[in-house]
Amino acid sequence: MKIYFHLNIEGFSNAYLILNSAEKSALIIDPGKITTKMIEQIEQNKYKLDAVLITHNHASHTRGLSTLTKIYAPRIYAADYEVAKNDTVVLKGDGMIKAAGLNVSYMSVPGHTADSMVYKIGLCLFTGDVLLAGQAGNTNSSYAKKTLITNIHAKILSQHENTVIMPGHGPPTTIGAEKQFNLDFS
Repeated sequence: MKIYFHLNIEGFSNAYLILNSAEKSALIIDPGKITTKMIEQIEQNKYKLDAVLITHNHASHTRGLSTLTKIYAPRIYAADYEVAKNDTVVLKGDGMIKAAGLNVSYMSVPGHTADSMVYKIGLCLFTGDVLLAGQAGNTNSSYAKKTLITNIHAKILSQHENTVIMPGHGPPTTIGAEKQFNLDFS
């Protein structure tokens, strides 16, 4: 498995292209913007775009879906039906799916938004805006913040310390670094 990071400069959001060489299959997490580079990485290596995983329904994480669906026919996974209407495979709660030949765990972590999902592939957690390096995600109330912090403790910080966090904005981090340095958890 190879993970390629792509920055959407318009929303300063991160998109991730994940390639499974053994299956010649790919998936994209949070396509805020689809770039020529992303398409080239898929096409030049003759990969099939199997799936798109959406961490939450904000435009800076979903805007590229319209481009992708004009070129490919991936399965679109999200917790919000509105992401792609009838083309959305709606995820609820926690579970596991197979995408691009990879086992993908998903977990509902509401707080930043009601539809926030975190995906785990191998030792990588794709957290969207739930958890960024050094801070928990933004919320619109103190109740939502408490809910988010509780969910992060239960579902994310319980993971192995070496687990890499690939956030929706900013640099990657690890569970160990967040436990040690994140002021939201002290």
